[in-house]
Amino acid sequence: MTITDTTPPQAGSAQPKAAVEQNALKRNLARAYALLPEKWRRRAPVVAVLPLSGAIIAASRFGGGLSMSRLEKVIDNAFTVKGAKAVALVINSPGGSPAQSHLIMRRIRALAEEKKLPVYAFVEDVAASGGYMIACAADEILADPASILGSIGVVSASFGFDKLIDKIGVERRVHTAGRSKTLLDPFRPEKPEDIERLSALQRDIHDMFIALVKERRAGKLKGDDDTLFTGEFWLAPRAIELGLADGIGDIRSAMRQRFGEKVRFKTITEPRGFLSRRLGFGTRFSAAESEQLTEGVLAALEGRAIRARFGL
Repeated sequence: MTITDTTPPQAGSAQPKAAVEQNALKRNLARAYALLPEKWRRRAPVVAVLPLSGAIIAASRFGGGLSMSRLEKVIDNAFTVKGAKAVALVINSPGGSPAQSHLIMRRIRALAEEKKLPVYAFVEDVAASGGYMIACAADEILADPASILGSIGVVSASFGFDKLIDKIGVERRVHTAGRSKTLLDPFRPEKPEDIERLSALQRDIHDMFIALVKERRAGKLKGDDDTLFTGEFWLAPRAIELGLADGIGDIRSAMRQRFGEKVRFKTITEPRGFLSRRLGFGTRFSAAESEQLTEGVLAALEGRAIRARFGL
């Protein structure tokens, strides 16, 4: 389409011919620009959104939960969104595996520094324990007033079946090379030295967690160690007072405030899972796949148990 300027020259105008033509060109371009669809007129800022929901566990291909193996590609994709001005983590996790939490957190930080992109964390129901560790990957942590944050500690839980197998007449036969190979065997009575060994491991992990929070929240923490690092958790307003979070906010309002009303969000998710592609009448699974499916169900139950600790 050709747009021609038809504005008649004003009487007595002394503008040079080149200036008149330049002004006419500007008006023509402005009119053509107005005819373009709104989304093409200006490239709106983009925020890559990375949903992180579930317990943090070494998940199978069928199971839920968050793990480095499942999230590696998704995290990488979030930091390669064209035109992205920031990455937003939407966190809803009660925690889980310390190692998986740390791996996810460090991958996010490494890419943030490599791509020079700010990272914001938005807490939904809960960011506790390993979930809070992942939130520490962000430059700023925002939450809903009813969100739960904290639980900076380490827990280990199991069951003892030694009395049960005695009662039903089952004899446990275990042969090992190495005196600690049956450490914390649930079918044998607990030994004091086993408990002390486990406690030492927990202290080491706890110290690492504390150091990480102090590093990422440097200059913001307002409570002492006996308050912050006991494993206690709080609602967002108290967490903000303690310096564990930066404010109350949701992703839409906060990102529009920072990047303008026209900011766009691009949610980065995993590709469709194996089950969603193949499950149907007549579907058969190999022995290995059946085992992984069982692990997935157990992982989901484990995640539900972890969330129950926070009344969720």
